[in-house]
Amino acid sequence: MKSIGFIGLGTMGEPMAANLLRKGYSVIVYNRSPGKAGQLIELGADEAASPLEVAKRVDVVITMISNDQAIEEVYFGSAGILKELKPGTLIIDCSTISPTLAKRIGTEVSERFSDFIDAPVTGSKPAAIDGTLMFMAGGNEQLIKDHQDIFLTMGKEVIHMGASGSGANAKIAHNTIVGINAAGLIEGMAIAAKSGIDASAFLRVVKSGGAASKQADLKGQKIIEHDFSVQFSLALMLKDLKLSSALTDSLGVSTPMLESAKSLFQLGQAAGHGESDLAALALIYENWIGTKIGEPVVPELTEKQSDDRRKKIRLPLNISIMMSIYQWEGDGGFSGQSVQGYLRNLSEDGIQIESEFPLEKDMFVVIHFLQESQLPPMTGRIIRIERNNGSFKYGCMLTGLPLYQRIQLQEYIISQS
Repeated sequence: MKSIGFIGLGTMGEPMAANLLRKGYSVIVYNRSPGKAGQLIELGADEAASPLEVAKRVDVVITMISNDQAIEEVYFGSAGILKELKPGTLIIDCSTISPTLAKRIGTEVSERFSDFIDAPVTGSKPAAIDGTLMFMAGGNEQLIKDHQDIFLTMGKEVIHMGASGSGANAKIAHNTIVGINAAGLIEGMAIAAKSGIDASAFLRVVKSGGAASKQADLKGQKIIEHDFSVQFSLALMLKDLKLSSALTDSLGVSTPMLESAKSLFQLGQAAGHGESDLAALALIYENWIGTKIGEPVVPELTEKQSDDRRKKIRLPLNISIMMSIYQWEGDGGFSGQSVQGYLRNLSEDGIQIESEFPLEKDMFVVIHFLQESQLPPMTGRIIRIERNNGSFKYGCMLTGLPLYQRIQLQEYIISQS
């Protein structure tokens, strides 16, 4: 039985190494951050002081590292694996990294008369614990078959994807789908919650219908219970979507859904949820809809209660704006004028602006912010009108506003509050 070195003892790496130990493999471990090896040492692992020491003492080195920068350090650093790699060593990288870096490592390993397999996994922490991961492997097919015993100790299947780097390509394509699915699940649950539908009942429908997915199985209940303990972090999901964006740019593939999902997870990261599970993206949607997705359903509010609630959630503001107002003329043309106003309130469903100029319900206006805001003009529809001591307050629903502009608006409003 071959000796194994395992480098990277995070959310996935620690249970993967534990499964190797339980099956009787001799395992030497290393983690860049100290203090992660305690439970593995209790299971019989030995701890090394550097990646180089690991590589010197074993037949097979497995790495499970969070990102390209960390991989660079582990492989190419002053005490990295490749510093003095002995011929005949097998290197298996299970990280999700850029295909370019995976190919580079493969070339460097080959030049040292050793073998390399890029074999990222699908399956989050529960699958790593249960030993039911699936490996998508790039490299020599016979080499992969010869080492199936190692892969199947940590997972249920290993699938050959092609030449070196193909495993990394497959993982990035796979995680693009994961990110889009997760965002779609959360968005659908937000729609249901805002509609007054019980979240648990709706999740049962999702799992039983055409919207069923692994993300619904893994994340649905976590979203309802606000359990954002990490199976797969939001920051890592964003990292993978960024890798996918770079890959698809190089391939010339148009990916509008990828870019939308990436923007959403960037918003989650900016809100401080990066170290939580990716299901924490639900917190962004909850902020937008003004309610918790798993909140018990309450009777519908009366019109007065709804108005009172809306007023409570508004944030008072005093931001100067200009509005362009267009009116149709009898001959089929139109005339326009600009009037001054103020952005007074931000609510879950739009904004409130104040002006002395009288407008009518359902009119459309173009809102211009100060140049310093760097915000583009935004079109809004007047949905409410209140008189206020000689002026008018208009509830305004913004229309056709892309996600990135909504984020820009929120950031500007926060900076002015």
